[in-house]
Amino acid sequence: MKSTVEQLSPTRVKINVEVPFDELKPNFDRAYRKLAQQVRIPGFRPGKAPARILESRLGRGVVLDEVVNEAIPAKYSEAVTAEEVRPLGRPEIEVTEIKDGEQLAFTAEVDIRPSFELPDASGISVTVDDVEVTDEEVVEQLDALRARFGTLTGVDRPAAKDDFVVVDLSATVDGKPVEEAATTGLSYQVGSGGLVDGIDEALTGLSAGESKTFTTRLVAGEHADHDAEVKAEVTAVKERELPEADDEFAQLASEFDTLDELRADLRDRLGKAKRMQRAAQARDKVLEALLAGTEVPLPESVVTAELEVRTHDAIHAFDHDDARFAEWLTEQGQTREEFETEAKEQAEQSVKTQLVLDAIADAEEVGVSDMELTQQIVSQAQRFGISPEDYLQRTQQAGQLGAVYADVRRGKALAGVVRQATVTDESGATVDLSEFLGEPDGADPEVLDAGEPAEASDEAEASDEQAEVTEGEPAEASEQGKDSKDEEAASAKA
Repeated sequence: MKSTVEQLSPTRVKINVEVPFDELKPNFDRAYRKLAQQVRIPGFRPGKAPARILESRLGRGVVLDEVVNEAIPAKYSEAVTAEEVRPLGRPEIEVTEIKDGEQLAFTAEVDIRPSFELPDASGISVTVDDVEVTDEEVVEQLDALRARFGTLTGVDRPAAKDDFVVVDLSATVDGKPVEEAATTGLSYQVGSGGLVDGIDEALTGLSAGESKTFTTRLVAGEHADHDAEVKAEVTAVKERELPEADDEFAQLASEFDTLDELRADLRDRLGKAKRMQRAAQARDKVLEALLAGTEVPLPESVVTAELEVRTHDAIHAFDHDDARFAEWLTEQGQTREEFETEAKEQAEQSVKTQLVLDAIADAEEVGVSDMELTQQIVSQAQRFGISPEDYLQRTQQAGQLGAVYADVRRGKALAGVVRQATVTDESGATVDLSEFLGEPDGADPEVLDAGEPAEASDEAEASDEQAEVTEGEPAEASEQGKDSKDEEAASAKA
């Protein structure tokens, strides 16, 4: 086999491949066996018809199509390996010559990982927020803990913010009752914002036995996105009485013996949470500086795929109803053109991020252990509210396990950059992030997740449309032996 590579652009090449027919003998043998199983020829048992009989019955062209369609993917892969090409996504295959008995020739145009120079990470400097835990914040946390142990007591007065009410709800759309929006005896905390728009304003000031009707837009059910007249009738008003903040409460609500010990623990927890937020801020700012200092030519097909995914996800939220999506954009004060421009910018930034972090991971020879991959799966499962087993199964079914692996690898690469960067707080002090960065051969996915997680989607289309920077696989030749038919891109990440 002979192959050559033409550089069409910094992100795209054309691979020219010529295959002598003598290299295709194994492909012909498999083609004859496959075709023999598919056709019945009088006088021969299934699968036993000789090659010359098959060609006489089916025609030489059918055999050649079968051989070409099987051979091209393998020969394309051989050429990619021999020429040390790093393809992204799916190639465009064109069969340029089939000279029976002599030669098969084809070309493959494909996007590739571009070459670019990475900046010196040690030269990156960022400033992050100071970390301070105030007494007021500790009191707020303590009150929230007391609220968990509070008791509800009925009161004879109008409902106010944070009160609990028992309420009956009914709704109509165009004068007709909406059964799924009706309920009785619902316990609701005023001001929590947990129901429909307008409910908190309607309930505030109502005493037991009073009601109020207000207009709101339904968000679910048959009448979603329709205005409804909702009647809220309060049957009881209750206030929450909090336990005294003393040593007895500390013993009830925690493992501590005294209130001072509990307050100290709450302060420590708040401090750690704020330091974690600051670590995430440092990660984001370092990544922003890294990308700003790196010029990366972007593969057009990968950006297009990412843009298609983002657009699909946006419209999918409205059941692919363009009219509803357009109405929502109008409510957000945005035109379709503005949305598309913003989505393209986000797609380009996402692809650039992946390429830069992959390049760093390659340069630093970053690997991912089974334990790290498992930790990421567990973390993402918790994020989506499902079991790790279900998340793993859905991810495998969607062909996205490679994307999870790539997320962890990129996170570790970014952690390495953050370690080398100079991070100071607003007071000018150097910030120690080792608490969250971990050891150089590990990473905390909660802090160092470098991108959006792979969705554990229930929909099969998620696996078809997921945009991720991937190595490419060949496309099959068509039944005519001349046109191309794409195969799915490989999920193994570089």
